[in-house]
Amino acid sequence: MKLKTLLMGAAATLALAPAAMAERGSDGALNIIMWQAPSTMNPYLSGGTKELISSSMTLEPLAGMTPEGEHYTRLAAEIPTLENGGISEDLKSVTWKLQDGLKWSDGTPVTSADVVFSGEYCMHPEGGCSQLAKFEGIEKIEAVDDLTVKITFANPMPDPYSAFVGSNSPIIQKAQFEQCLGANAPTCTDQNFNPIGTGPFRVTQFLTNDVITFEANPEYRDPAKPAFATATMKGGGDAAAAARAVLETGEYDYAWNTQLAPDVIAGMEQMGKGKVSAAFGSLVERIHVNLTDPSPSLREGERSTEAHPHPFLSDPAVRKALSMAIDRQLLTEIGYGSAGQPTCNYVPAPEAWASPNQECLTQDIEGAKALLDQAGWTVGGSGVREKDGVQLKMVFQTSVNAVRQDFQALIKQWWSEIGIETELKTVDASVFFGTDPGSPDTLQKFYADVEMYADNFEGGNPAPYLAKWTCDKAPSPKNQWQGENISRYCDPAYDAMMVELSKTVDPAERGKIGQKLNEMLTKESNAIIPLIYRGTASAHSNTLGGVQLNAWDSELWNVADWTRVQQ
Repeated sequence: MKLKTLLMGAAATLALAPAAMAERGSDGALNIIMWQAPSTMNPYLSGGTKELISSSMTLEPLAGMTPEGEHYTRLAAEIPTLENGGISEDLKSVTWKLQDGLKWSDGTPVTSADVVFSGEYCMHPEGGCSQLAKFEGIEKIEAVDDLTVKITFANPMPDPYSAFVGSNSPIIQKAQFEQCLGANAPTCTDQNFNPIGTGPFRVTQFLTNDVITFEANPEYRDPAKPAFATATMKGGGDAAAAARAVLETGEYDYAWNTQLAPDVIAGMEQMGKGKVSAAFGSLVERIHVNLTDPSPSLREGERSTEAHPHPFLSDPAVRKALSMAIDRQLLTEIGYGSAGQPTCNYVPAPEAWASPNQECLTQDIEGAKALLDQAGWTVGGSGVREKDGVQLKMVFQTSVNAVRQDFQALIKQWWSEIGIETELKTVDASVFFGTDPGSPDTLQKFYADVEMYADNFEGGNPAPYLAKWTCDKAPSPKNQWQGENISRYCDPAYDAMMVELSKTVDPAERGKIGQKLNEMLTKESNAIIPLIYRGTASAHSNTLGGVQLNAWDSELWNVADWTRVQQ
């Protein structure tokens, strides 16, 4: 995808809004169901999409992304460019100007000090910011005046739209969070559950892993928005129940992430109450391989590929065989239909960054067996391969979801055919994607051998997404388990190439480096085993107007423009 930059003038703003807008609060209540219940309203303390969705109701960045992958202003007065002087000629700085008159939901003014503080909050050396990769390469963030912020980079930054662009890195209020820096961040429960924001809604009650209630923000910069006076975001259940609540019973207006088989969705849509919309961005369903010993008996913080490598997944041949045994085409057909396509890429878009590698698209059971034979893994009496007293027995975990459980069952069968025994584990999605540092079942703790999930990146620059896999970003007690390198992948060559990428300006060369990094994670190491390039799919009622599904930012990116449509 070619990424464009929008300078949002009056005409562009009107293009994003419905033709007519009622006065604020005139459309009553908005009901959203999130079957993966949010566990915080602070996206800096969670890498989960569910927290991105919920927090975007209240917290905003300087700029966001449209469904077409174009930049548009949120709190910024304009998008910085070379032409308007916002990006320096040497590409080593970007200057953002805030809109005049912005207020927090408590009525106090939004200033550049809040932006500077938001950067300090995430980049604090003693903190555990799950969005740290978006601040990669930043040397300093400084306030030029009350409405102007300058971000300076250590090297030329050809795409400076990372920090504070997209709902994963919003601006938080300095006055509310200034006692929550570093190790204190996860202890600030009231701030994390009830952030003061600039968005169209403000939190009135937050019950973790349950329900969030909102009311229209009286200080929102557009006096006619939002059209809804209140909003309720209910969590829990499963994707099927959430979809039924919109498409069959009409109890809810919007159901996020209706990850269901195509025939199931089609049957629900026949009721005529709503529909499911899908959009392709960068979402890839994949398997992560644990490169460290997953035993919870190890003292927290000791896990590493050097000190405690995985007993058998540290063998490249085993990881390669796992990938070779999978029939991605069949998984796509039963799980997603036209809303998915088999992939060998961790980064499937933009096209210039996606590897042309298609080797994994052909299932090769016999080839996987031969590879394991050559590596010395022989089939024992029980049918399970072993070597030096170590058996190929794994725990395969994922979140509770009908499609993922179908995938688990098929993949378990294929792996059994090559001599690998697999125990399936399912974890409630609200826990699996949760942020509780004391829970043993989060995807970050990864007390299993392999795990399956999906996430994506915002906008058209995959560099921060690829930066998540450098050695220093493994989850540990030091970062409150907020590290993004789930597999504990650590390759100095990868880290060095990320440094090279940060210094490369030419778009074509950046794409080539991106492809190489993509292949290092997948084809070369199989630390990540991509399965399906998925569309983002959610259900919405026929009585809900203004919905535009967005795969490049929060799905609720334009919730301020939603209205009640009479039928």
